This record gives sequence, C-alpha cells and structure tokens, in this order.
Amino acid sequence: MRPSELKAVITARFKAGIKRPLHVESSPGVGKTQIAAQVAKELGVEFLAIHAPLLQPEDYGFPVITSDRASVDFVVSKSKFPIESASCGEFGIFLIDELSQADNSAQKILANLIQEREIHGQKLKPGWLVITTGNRLTDRAGANRLLSHLKDRLTTVELDASIDDWSTWALGNGVKSEVIAFLRFRPDLLNAFDAQNDVNATPRSWVEGVSASLGAVDSHLESEIFKGDVGEGAAAEFNGFLKIYRKLPNPDAILLNPSGAEIPSDPATLYALCGALAHKTTGQNFGRVMTYVGRMAPEFCVLYVRDAIKRKPEIQSTKEFIEWASGPGAKLLS
Repeated sequence: MRPSELKAVITARFKAGIKRPLHVESSPGVGKTQIAAQVAKELGVEFLAIHAPLLQPEDYGFPVITSDRASVDFVVSKSKFPIESASCGEFGIFLIDELSQADNSAQKILANLIQEREIHGQKLKPGWLVITTGNRLTDRAGANRLLSHLKDRLTTVELDASIDDWSTWALGNGVKSEVIAFLRFRPDLLNAFDAQNDVNATPRSWVEGVSASLGAVDSHLESEIFKGDVGEGAAAEFNGFLKIYRKLPNPDAILLNPSGAEIPSDPATLYALCGALAHKTTGQNFGRVMTYVGRMAPEFCVLYVRDAIKRKPEIQSTKEFIEWASGPGAKLLS
C-alpha cells in the first residue's frame, strides 16, 4: 500500500468510526508515524503518540490506596492516553508507535487496551481512532513477533515507499531539488533497505540526512557525509548526479533564449534540469520556461509542469498554462 492509499484508508476509517485498530508495517524510515500525523492535521483533529518500547509499567497505571484504605485505584497517565478524564479533545488519532518492539508483558496490556478500549477501568474517548505501527521481522530492526491474540485484534497493512507520493510530499516540505531530481531519475534508491547493510537509503535518510546536509557542509566533505546517510552505493550515484546538476546550463541563460538554448540528450541531465527549472519558475516566467521545456520529450515536460505547479500553484492561472493544459498537455496530464 502506498502512502496516499494509507492516508485514504485512515481517513475513511476515522470518518466511519471504525474501532478496530489499523496496524501499519514497513521497513524503517518509510514514514508510518508521519502519515498518521498528517491525516490528523488534515482532518483537523488532535494527534497523540506513544512509543511502546519506552513505556514503563507505571505509565500504564500505578496503584493508589483509596482514602478509606479499603481498596486500590489505578491512576492512568492523562498525558499519554486519550482517556475520558484527560484534557485532550473528543476526536483524534492515537498512535501506538513501534508496537512490535514492545516486550510480551507490554503487548498483553496493549492488547486489552486495543480490544476493550480501556486501561485499568479508564475508557478511551469514543472519538479517537487507534493506529499501531511496527517494522517487519525480516528487517532485523528490533521487532518482536506480535502475540497471536494481539495480532488477531488488528487490521494489518504493509506500507511501501512510492516515488510519486514521496515527490509530491517533498516538493511541499523543503526537500532540496537536487535530491528530488535524483530520486526521480533513480526511484529504486528511494527505499533500498537491506537488513544486511549497516546503512540504508530510506525516505527518512534522504530527507533528514542528505537533503539537510546539502549546502550546510563543505562540498569536499559531502561524499563521506552522504555515505553515512544512505550507504556507499547510493551516495556514489548521488554524488555523480550532483556533479551533473551543478554543471547544468544557467536557467537564466535558458530564459534569455528559450527557443534556441540547447536541449541535453542525457536522461540524468534532463531530470536534473527539469528539477532546477521547476525550482526557478514563477508565474511571470512560466511561459518562457515552457517554450524551452516544450521542446523536450513529453514525459520530461509533464515532470517539469507537475513540479512547478506544486511549488507555485498560481502558475495554473497563467494564460500559458491554460493554453497548454487545454491543448497538448490535456492527454499528458490525464
């Protein structure tokens, strides 16, 4: 299941009031937690997350002797669980993160919470959807096998990385255009996770590692930094692409002569150039860029237009876009 599909499923289950929790599995770094938070934000409801492996026994509730000393009550953390006595809102998404890394005793407690929607007599608020996440056993990422009775209480789906979904997200979240262009060219490296490797290329490592480091460290140190982020093979390919990207024709020079400026023939250069031009595009220069990009193969023209629109939605109101979208772009965008 790709991220956009998972978002649609979570949204539908929330709106339908389905109480059975959704358990999302994937390799590390694909964005399970972030997707749940995004859906909560888009729905306009609260988001609360707990990290199952780090919870202590007392977090689930600790005993307090009643005032008459005749019995014991349990006090449950109101900050960690959306229980009825907590100050959180009536609607939200409650994420139990890395459920598969919790030990058996914690899984038993959480199984009751998931099934009965209560913990030590404290009910979860009815308007909260429960989602759990975990890595796959084959990823060797510290995951334990879920207890059979717990697994039976969950609807399990597997999340896969998608270059299209990731690119759409990346364009609106400050990821460097060099990284987006490269992964469009080499989509298999977006999530090249191998449990045998010490370092892996994942959506998280490309964003939090490579993209964050670009421009922040000296260029002669980039190779070693990137290798520590995404592994030696992926880093070597990205460094090669980066050399192409940094030697691209000046976008300003292209805009001065969009009808005559040379069109590269190498696919890697075309991916890099489309990314650079999308980054430079405004409503004012879109027409001139389209004069140039329109001379490329159709797939690169569409790639450029989609990225440019994501960065600058106002482009869709320009005369040049309307003419293109209703003419040669009509079939390409469908």
